[in-house]
Amino acid sequence: MKAKKPGRALRVADQIARDLATLIPMEVRDPRVGFVTITGCDITPDYAHAKVFFTVMGVDADTCRQGLNAAAGMLRNHLFKRLSIHTVPTLHFVHDESVERGFAMDQLIREAMDTTKGN
Repeated sequence: MKAKKPGRALRVADQIARDLATLIPMEVRDPRVGFVTITGCDITPDYAHAKVFFTVMGVDADTCRQGLNAAAGMLRNHLFKRLSIHTVPTLHFVHDESVERGFAMDQLIREAMDTTKGN
Protein backbone atom coordinates (compact mmCIF):
# COMPACT_ATOMS: atom_id res chain seq x y z
CA MET A 1 0.00 0.00 0.00
CA LYS A 2 1.24 3.45 -0.89
CA ALA A 3 2.09 5.79 1.99
CA LYS A 4 -0.07 8.87 2.30
CA LYS A 5 1.49 12.28 1.93
CA PRO A 6 1.92 14.05 5.25
CA GLY A 7 -0.67 16.76 5.75
CA ARG A 8 -2.98 15.47 3.05
CA ALA A 9 -5.80 14.83 5.52
CA LEU A 10 -5.47 18.41 6.77
CA ARG A 11 -5.66 19.77 3.23
CA VAL A 12 -8.72 17.63 2.44
CA ALA A 13 -10.41 18.73 5.69
CA ASP A 14 -9.68 22.40 4.91
CA GLN A 15 -11.07 21.98 1.39
CA ILE A 16 -14.23 20.34 2.75
CA ALA A 17 -14.69 23.24 5.19
CA ARG A 18 -14.25 25.81 2.41
CA ASP A 19 -16.63 24.00 0.07
CA LEU A 20 -19.28 23.60 2.77
CA ALA A 21 -19.00 27.29 3.62
CA THR A 22 -20.10 28.10 0.07
CA LEU A 23 -22.55 25.20 -0.36
CA ILE A 24 -24.63 25.66 2.81
CA PRO A 25 -25.96 29.16 2.02
CA MET A 26 -26.66 28.20 -1.61
CA GLU A 27 -28.14 24.72 -1.23
CA VAL A 28 -29.64 24.27 2.24
CA ARG A 29 -33.23 25.55 2.37
CA ASP A 30 -34.08 24.18 5.81
CA PRO A 31 -35.58 26.95 7.99
CA ARG A 32 -33.83 25.43 11.04
CA VAL A 33 -30.48 26.46 9.57
CA GLY A 34 -29.67 30.12 10.18
CA PHE A 35 -26.59 32.10 9.27
CA VAL A 36 -23.91 29.41 9.58
CA THR A 37 -20.16 29.89 9.71
CA ILE A 38 -17.95 26.82 9.28
CA THR A 39 -15.08 27.09 11.77
CA GLY A 40 -13.24 23.86 11.08
CA CYS A 41 -13.27 20.25 10.01
CA ASP A 42 -11.65 17.10 11.38
CA ILE A 43 -11.42 14.04 9.17
CA THR A 44 -10.69 10.44 10.10
CA PRO A 45 -7.53 8.88 8.63
CA ASP A 46 -9.58 6.64 6.34
CA TYR A 47 -11.64 9.62 5.09
CA ALA A 48 -14.85 7.85 6.14
CA HIS A 49 -16.14 10.52 8.54
CA ALA A 50 -15.73 14.27 8.87
CA LYS A 51 -16.67 16.24 11.96
CA VAL A 52 -17.62 19.72 10.77
CA PHE A 53 -17.59 22.50 13.38
CA PHE A 54 -19.90 25.49 12.96
CA THR A 55 -21.22 28.58 14.69
CA VAL A 56 -24.62 30.06 14.02
CA MET A 57 -26.43 33.36 14.41
CA GLY A 58 -30.16 33.90 14.62
CA VAL A 59 -31.31 30.41 15.63
CA ASP A 60 -30.70 27.87 18.37
CA ALA A 61 -27.46 25.93 17.81
CA ASP A 62 -29.05 22.53 18.51
CA THR A 63 -31.90 23.22 16.09
CA CYS A 64 -29.40 24.32 13.45
CA ARG A 65 -27.30 21.18 14.05
CA GLN A 66 -30.38 19.04 13.43
CA GLY A 67 -31.07 20.87 10.18
CA LEU A 68 -27.48 20.56 9.01
CA ASN A 69 -27.32 16.86 9.86
CA ALA A 70 -30.59 16.37 7.97
CA ALA A 71 -28.98 18.01 4.92
CA ALA A 72 -25.67 16.15 5.34
CA GLY A 73 -26.43 13.57 2.65
CA MET A 74 -27.28 16.22 0.08
CA LEU A 75 -24.16 18.22 1.00
CA ARG A 76 -22.02 15.08 0.73
CA ASN A 77 -23.39 14.52 -2.76
CA HIS A 78 -22.40 18.07 -3.76
CA LEU A 79 -18.93 17.57 -2.23
CA PHE A 80 -18.52 14.38 -4.25
CA LYS A 81 -18.91 16.44 -7.43
CA ARG A 82 -16.37 19.06 -6.26
CA LEU A 83 -13.64 16.95 -4.66
CA SER A 84 -11.31 14.68 -6.53
CA ILE A 85 -10.84 12.04 -3.84
CA HIS A 86 -11.93 8.42 -3.86
CA THR A 87 -13.95 8.54 -0.64
CA VAL A 88 -16.02 11.54 0.35
CA PRO A 89 -16.63 11.37 4.10
CA THR A 90 -19.95 11.16 5.88
CA LEU A 91 -20.59 14.57 7.44
CA HIS A 92 -21.32 15.07 11.13
CA PHE A 93 -22.04 18.65 12.22
CA VAL A 94 -20.98 19.80 15.71
CA HIS A 95 -21.61 23.22 17.24
CA ASP A 96 -18.33 25.02 17.98
CA GLU A 97 -18.64 26.55 21.43
CA SER A 98 -15.16 28.10 21.47
CA VAL A 99 -16.44 31.42 20.11
CA GLU A 100 -19.00 31.79 22.89
CA ARG A 101 -16.38 30.77 25.47
CA GLY A 102 -14.04 33.40 24.04
CA PHE A 103 -16.68 36.11 24.37
CA ALA A 104 -17.46 35.01 27.94
CA MET A 105 -13.75 35.06 28.83
CA ASP A 106 -13.37 38.50 27.27
CA GLN A 107 -16.32 39.76 29.34
CA LEU A 108 -14.78 38.36 32.53
CA ILE A 109 -11.46 40.05 31.77
CA ARG A 110 -13.23 43.33 31.04
CA GLU A 111 -15.13 43.12 34.35
CA ALA A 112 -11.93 42.35 36.25
CA MET A 113 -10.17 45.30 34.62
CA ASP A 114 -13.08 47.62 35.51
CA THR A 115 -13.01 46.38 39.11
CA THR A 116 -9.25 46.93 39.33
CA LYS A 117 -9.55 50.46 37.91
CA GLY A 118 -12.24 51.26 40.46
CA ASN A 119 -9.96 50.50 43.45
